Amino acid sequence: MKKVLLGLLLCLAGRQLSHAQASLPTSTTTSPTKSEQEILQLSKDKWRWMADKQVDSLGTLFDEKSVFVHMGGSWGKDQEINTIKSGGIWYKKADVYGASVNVVGNTAILLNDIDLIAVVGGNEVINPFMVTEVYIRENGKWKMGSLTFSRLMRPVKATK
Repeated sequence: MKKVLLGLLLCLAGRQLSHAQASLPTSTTTSPTKSEQEILQLSKDKWRWMADKQVDSLGTLFDEKSVFVHMGGSWGKDQEINTIKSGGIWYKKADVYGASVNVVGNTAILLNDIDLIAVVGGNEVINPFMVTEVYIRENGKWKMGSLTFSRLMRPVKATK
């Protein structure tokens, strides 16, 4: 399963952003499919739930075997939920500038170009990231399988 997800991630990593979220201009004339719209909405909800520390909603979204890769390392669902709940990392807001999603069967890969505003160790930090989210459809419901932050080398766009 990990090899399949990694292969899909590598295939999509070089792909140019093709779909934008509803509030953003799009560079393509095609509309997102129903599955793509579901994933885009789940991603928006996830960022809001993280900011509001809604760990019950996040716990339902995250798969039991999910993996979260941050600048400081990687961990599983329970550590991510506990870190959010305790305020170890407080995701205040994610300014999303572009998003693309590709659905292949029961797997969806979403790429977000964001500025993440967070409080870490009592300090507010703003960092530009490319965030890769992988969702798996199980029993008719989308579950997040992984969330990976890759630091971008561009100026921060966010304003307070």
